[in-house]
Amino acid sequence: MKGRIHFPAGIPGRYISLGLVAVVFTILGVILASNLDLSKKSTATTTFGAFPTVQTTDGEFHSPFVPVVDKVKDAVVNIAAEVPQQVGSNDFFYHFFGVPQGPAYSYGSGFFFRSDGYILTNNHVVNGASKVLVRTSSGYQYDAQIVGADPQTDLAVLKVKPEEKITYIPFGNSDQIKVGDWAIAIGNPFPQQGLDRTVTVGVISAKGRTNLRFGDESPRYQDYIQTDASINPGNSGGPLLNLKGEAVGVNAAISTPSGGSVGIGFAVPINLARAIVPDLIATGHISTGWLGIILLDVTEAQAKRLGLEAVRGVYVDSVFNGSPADQAGIKRGDVLVKFNDQDVNDAGQLMVMIATAPKDKTSTIELVRGKEHLTVSPTIVDSEAYRKAHASQFQPATPGVLSWLGMELLTFTPEIAQQIGIDYLPGVLVNRVTRNSRADQAGIHPGSIITSIDNVEIKNLDDLNIEAESLKARKTAIPFLVVDPSGSIEYKAVRP
Repeated sequence: MKGRIHFPAGIPGRYISLGLVAVVFTILGVILASNLDLSKKSTATTTFGAFPTVQTTDGEFHSPFVPVVDKVKDAVVNIAAEVPQQVGSNDFFYHFFGVPQGPAYSYGSGFFFRSDGYILTNNHVVNGASKVLVRTSSGYQYDAQIVGADPQTDLAVLKVKPEEKITYIPFGNSDQIKVGDWAIAIGNPFPQQGLDRTVTVGVISAKGRTNLRFGDESPRYQDYIQTDASINPGNSGGPLLNLKGEAVGVNAAISTPSGGSVGIGFAVPINLARAIVPDLIATGHISTGWLGIILLDVTEAQAKRLGLEAVRGVYVDSVFNGSPADQAGIKRGDVLVKFNDQDVNDAGQLMVMIATAPKDKTSTIELVRGKEHLTVSPTIVDSEAYRKAHASQFQPATPGVLSWLGMELLTFTPEIAQQIGIDYLPGVLVNRVTRNSRADQAGIHPGSIITSIDNVEIKNLDDLNIEAESLKARKTAIPFLVVDPSGSIEYKAVRP
């Protein structure tokens, strides 16, 4: 029966009673022999993680997060960015009162990472601001200078001239964190409402999150840390901390269907910030590395064909003439599996690795070509400087175009998406359609993206080639899942 303790069957009750009496007297004897003072509450210390958990004189235990918060909370600041409002033709105040509304304010968080007044935050917190105010834990308010900002990584550096002693947060090593490690997020969203230095706690849920969409402000370089520590509105730009009190990330965004935090938060890894902050301070913008390849994630079919242990790595879809990749001998069809001894999981991760690699220095890449494993040593160059110096050579050496069923097809890449001004998704771009061809009769238009053929996912031309070969003997209509130029998704039946 629930709520009762059951003893093993077959033990007489009288022996049980005698045993309980003996236990009670034994405990009393230990207490007396130890000369314990039961009139006072004891103090005990245990350890949990990297910090002690202390039982104070009132008998209360404190979590291991308390020393972290005490150590760094004064380094977290509130940021108020004044953004001029554009007066539109439908502006109510402009039409009825003859004046536009006042400026809009964007609120966020940030944290000191140097004692001389340098603050790290998100680019989207201060983007477009005409004036930035920083409020510290002591109540001081400063006009802040935007030293440098980069939308491609969503990071920005501010500078104030402090009139007080600054507490700052050192950078940790985001490469060393593990999924399941404790994570502490601190934000300073709305001190005017008494909500300064809000603390939330969770764990590292995942690493290396890429291909995330945050509307028009989606950064190009993504290698996000995912955490279930709540990152609430206004907490963007605050630190994500480990139990040493080091910043391992910069809180950036949440994924939510309702506008509230549902345990899926994202932070920019601090090692990405470490790589670009010197550039932001020195020049106001970042210097990104360039290798000269167009990348695609490895598909399951490619992984099986190459004998890879898992569907990981990056497929080289194109190589630019004269680029560092071309000079190092990287070819179209190679699969890159390691960069500077670090495993490569997907294209988004490798883009970050290349962008933040040391410029004009040799890097090491391990790749698979056919069944052969090779190592090459390209020199990563500054992308902007190289483009200016080699503008005439800036064309892919192997663009990769396929004609099939009356369509001219090429792999759809983030670069192509940016050029034609649409969102990127893995697939094959229909560049041209021949009049009265099978594709034309099925209603497939130029500019469409093919993402599936006969219910098989298509991410690039290699996938399409494999599927086209398998359908050579097909006599019935083939279903194509197509995203047309207007953005609608529908199936098209193409007769073979």
